Amino acid sequence: MKTIFSRLIHSTPSSISKLNAFAVSINGRTFSTDSTKIDEPFKVEETGTVNVPPPQPPTEKLLVLGGNGFVGSHVCREALNRGVPVASISRSGRSSIHDSWASNVIWFKGNLLSPESLKEALNGVTTVISCVGGFGSNATMYKINGTANINAIRAASDQGIKRFVYISAADFGVVNYLLQGYYEGKRAAETELLTRFPYGGIILRPGFIYGTRNVGSMKIPLGIVGSPMEMVFQHTRALTQIPLVGPLLTPPVNVTAVAKVAVRAAIDPVFPPGVIDVYGIQRYSQNKSK
Repeated sequence: MKTIFSRLIHSTPSSISKLNAFAVSINGRTFSTDSTKIDEPFKVEETGTVNVPPPQPPTEKLLVLGGNGFVGSHVCREALNRGVPVASISRSGRSSIHDSWASNVIWFKGNLLSPESLKEALNGVTTVISCVGGFGSNATMYKINGTANINAIRAASDQGIKRFVYISAADFGVVNYLLQGYYEGKRAAETELLTRFPYGGIILRPGFIYGTRNVGSMKIPLGIVGSPMEMVFQHTRALTQIPLVGPLLTPPVNVTAVAKVAVRAAIDPVFPPGVIDVYGIQRYSQNKSK
């Protein structure tokens, strides 16, 4: 070791210069053998302009059956708020609602009892939400709640639609017997949906739906009754198991919650298929969606 240091001390200046140049090059910088001159630094060439692709249009297009109705109008508005293009078909065609969102919906006039009237409305659609339902005689209720929805489900399936959300109704015990055609129609439509859409069929079963109902230019606040009832019935879930009478204690649900869950079920590919009861609707409406 002493010999090495001795040689370094007695080395000529030129030798030391070469040694310094070698050491610096090891550290990743390239210098000339002349210790007083540094090579030019590396030049980084500028890249060309990066072209950012334009935003892609929404991949979903939603068709709302019965978009003129109480629940259907809230579903249309919720979907538009989520940035989803919306079309709607109903017997009256264009909505009589004067709210600004209604002008952003593509309105079709048709009758679900005549499946041919669905073809144009289904063009380019990826998902369907049916809010179709009504009351009357048992025969009429079965046609509106059952046959009309079954026709729509079959037409959507034949068109290759990937998801179908059906807003049905919870059982209400003795009420089921009083509205036999209504509930038989609903359950027939549910069976058809689960058969045709085993992986993309979602059934929502709310009870009494409350919220602001539009009647022409008037707004009727049904929440005055429904909201307090929902708060009370949230604590009576165990009592709903009582035969016949228990289902009458099923809590009502806000129309905004129903619309929110319906749209989420329609556009969220991981939303589970199957039946969602009123408690599931309440839970999903409170959770963050995609």
